[in-house]
Amino acid sequence: MINNVVLVGRLTKDPQVQYTQGGNGVAYVNFILAVNRTFTNSKGEREADFVPCQLWRKGAENLGKYATKGSLIGFQGRIQTSSYDNQQGQRVYRTDVVSDRFSLLESKQEAEARRQNANQQGSDPNSDYGSRNSPENKESDPFADKSKPIDISDDDLPF
Repeated sequence: MINNVVLVGRLTKDPQVQYTQGGNGVAYVNFILAVNRTFTNSKGEREADFVPCQLWRKGAENLGKYATKGSLIGFQGRIQTSSYDNQQGQRVYRTDVVSDRFSLLESKQEAEARRQNANQQGSDPNSDYGSRNSPENKESDPFADKSKPIDISDDDLPF
Protein backbone atom coordinates (compact mmCIF):
# COMPACT_ATOMS: atom_id res chain seq x y z
CA MET A 1 0.00 0.00 0.00
CA ILE A 2 1.14 3.55 -0.69
CA ASN A 3 0.23 6.45 1.58
CA ASN A 4 2.39 9.43 0.65
CA VAL A 5 1.49 13.13 0.63
CA VAL A 6 3.65 16.06 -0.49
CA LEU A 7 2.49 19.61 0.29
CA VAL A 8 3.95 23.07 -0.23
CA GLY A 9 2.29 25.89 1.63
CA ARG A 10 2.49 28.53 4.33
CA LEU A 11 2.00 28.20 8.08
CA THR A 12 -1.21 29.88 9.25
CA LYS A 13 0.23 30.72 12.69
CA ASP A 14 3.43 30.39 14.72
CA PRO A 15 4.07 26.71 15.56
CA GLN A 16 3.77 25.78 19.26
CA VAL A 17 5.88 22.72 20.13
CA GLN A 18 4.47 20.39 22.78
CA TYR A 19 5.77 17.21 24.39
CA THR A 20 4.00 13.93 25.05
CA GLN A 21 3.40 12.93 28.64
CA GLY A 22 5.46 10.19 30.15
CA GLY A 23 9.13 9.52 30.65
CA ASN A 24 10.41 10.15 27.14
CA GLY A 25 8.47 13.36 26.28
CA VAL A 26 8.47 13.19 22.46
CA ALA A 27 8.20 16.59 20.74
CA TYR A 28 5.28 17.25 18.40
CA VAL A 29 3.48 20.19 16.84
CA ASN A 30 0.02 20.45 15.27
CA PHE A 31 -0.34 23.14 12.61
CA ILE A 32 -2.41 24.16 9.62
CA LEU A 33 -0.72 24.49 6.24
CA ALA A 34 -2.38 26.85 3.72
CA VAL A 35 -1.88 25.35 0.26
CA ASN A 36 -2.86 27.41 -2.79
CA ARG A 37 -4.97 25.65 -5.38
CA THR A 38 -3.57 25.50 -8.89
CA PHE A 39 -6.57 27.28 -10.44
CA THR A 40 -8.57 30.44 -9.83
CA ASN A 41 -12.28 30.69 -9.07
CA SER A 42 -14.87 32.45 -11.26
CA LYS A 43 -13.84 35.83 -9.79
CA GLY A 44 -10.20 35.25 -10.77
CA GLU A 45 -9.11 34.76 -7.16
CA ARG A 46 -6.83 31.99 -6.01
CA GLU A 47 -8.30 29.88 -3.21
CA ALA A 48 -6.42 27.78 -0.68
CA ASP A 49 -6.96 24.56 1.22
CA PHE A 50 -6.13 24.52 4.91
CA VAL A 51 -4.60 21.14 5.71
CA PRO A 52 -4.16 19.95 9.33
CA CYS A 53 -0.67 18.52 9.84
CA GLN A 54 1.35 16.93 12.64
CA LEU A 55 5.12 17.00 12.87
CA TRP A 56 7.04 14.83 15.35
CA ARG A 57 10.42 14.54 17.08
CA LYS A 58 13.39 16.65 15.95
CA GLY A 59 11.44 18.00 12.98
CA ALA A 60 8.86 19.47 15.37
CA GLU A 61 11.57 21.13 17.44
CA ASN A 62 13.21 22.59 14.33
CA LEU A 63 9.92 23.89 12.96
CA GLY A 64 9.24 25.63 16.27
CA LYS A 65 12.74 27.11 16.27
CA TYR A 66 13.08 28.28 12.65
CA ALA A 67 9.57 28.85 11.22
CA THR A 68 6.92 31.47 11.94
CA LYS A 69 3.47 32.37 10.67
CA GLY A 70 3.64 32.71 6.89
CA SER A 71 6.79 30.59 6.46
CA LEU A 72 6.84 28.67 3.18
CA ILE A 73 7.52 25.00 3.87
CA GLY A 74 7.56 21.70 2.03
CA PHE A 75 6.00 18.86 3.96
CA GLN A 76 6.08 15.16 3.15
CA GLY A 77 4.10 12.68 5.17
CA ARG A 78 1.23 10.24 5.23
CA ILE A 79 -2.50 10.60 5.76
CA GLN A 80 -3.63 9.35 9.15
CA THR A 81 -7.20 9.22 10.41
CA SER A 82 -8.23 8.98 14.03
CA SER A 83 -11.46 9.21 15.97
CA TYR A 84 -12.75 10.05 19.42
CA ASP A 85 -16.08 10.43 21.20
CA ASN A 86 -17.03 14.03 21.93
CA GLN A 87 -18.94 15.26 25.00
CA GLN A 88 -22.28 14.44 23.36
CA GLY A 89 -21.17 10.83 22.83
CA GLN A 90 -20.84 11.23 19.06
CA ARG A 91 -17.93 9.69 17.15
CA VAL A 92 -15.74 12.45 15.61
CA TYR A 93 -13.22 11.61 12.87
CA ARG A 94 -10.05 13.58 12.22
CA THR A 95 -7.69 13.39 9.24
CA ASP A 96 -4.13 14.76 9.41
CA VAL A 97 -0.96 14.61 7.36
CA VAL A 98 1.67 13.20 9.73
CA SER A 99 5.46 13.22 9.39
CA ASP A 100 8.74 13.82 11.18
CA ARG A 101 10.41 16.01 8.55
CA PHE A 102 9.88 19.20 6.57
CA SER A 103 11.87 21.64 4.43
CA LEU A 104 12.08 25.42 4.72
CA LEU A 105 11.59 26.76 1.21
CA GLU A 106 12.59 30.38 1.71
CA SER A 107 15.60 32.02 3.30
CA LYS A 108 15.40 34.17 6.42
CA GLN A 109 16.05 37.24 4.25
CA GLU A 110 13.14 36.39 1.91
CA ALA A 111 10.80 35.79 4.85
CA GLU A 112 11.78 39.05 6.53
CA ALA A 113 11.44 41.00 3.26
CA ARG A 114 7.96 39.50 2.73
CA ARG A 115 6.90 40.54 6.25
CA GLN A 116 8.29 44.08 5.87
CA ASN A 117 6.69 44.50 2.43
CA ALA A 118 3.33 43.34 3.78
CA ASN A 119 3.57 45.69 6.76
CA GLN A 120 4.37 48.66 4.51
CA GLN A 121 1.51 47.90 2.11
CA GLY A 122 -0.92 46.99 4.88
CA SER A 123 -1.68 43.69 3.19
CA ASP A 124 -1.79 40.13 4.42
CA PRO A 125 1.84 38.93 4.91
CA ASN A 126 0.79 35.41 3.98
CA SER A 127 -0.63 36.38 0.61
CA ASP A 128 2.15 35.58 -1.81
CA TYR A 129 -0.18 35.65 -4.79
CA GLY A 130 -1.05 39.35 -4.71
CA SER A 131 2.53 40.61 -4.73
CA ARG A 132 3.52 38.50 -7.72
CA ASN A 133 0.66 39.85 -9.80
CA SER A 134 0.85 43.49 -8.78
CA PRO A 135 1.12 46.11 -11.58
CA GLU A 136 4.78 46.88 -10.85
CA ASN A 137 5.71 43.24 -11.56
CA LYS A 138 3.93 43.05 -14.94
CA GLU A 139 7.03 44.19 -16.86
CA SER A 140 9.20 41.39 -15.49
CA ASP A 141 6.56 38.70 -16.08
CA PRO A 142 6.75 37.46 -19.70
CA PHE A 143 3.35 35.77 -19.30
CA ALA A 144 1.51 38.85 -17.96
CA ASP A 145 0.23 40.13 -21.33
CA LYS A 146 -1.87 37.26 -22.65
CA SER A 147 -2.82 39.15 -25.83
CA LYS A 148 0.65 38.69 -27.40
CA PRO A 149 2.31 35.40 -28.30
CA ILE A 150 5.48 34.53 -26.38
CA ASP A 151 8.62 34.49 -28.51
CA ILE A 152 10.37 31.17 -27.80
CA SER A 153 12.94 29.62 -30.10
CA ASP A 154 12.76 25.88 -30.83
CA ASP A 155 16.32 25.69 -29.46
CA ASP A 156 14.98 26.73 -26.01
CA LEU A 157 12.54 23.82 -25.79
CA PRO A 158 13.73 20.67 -23.98
CA PHE A 159 11.99 18.29 -26.39
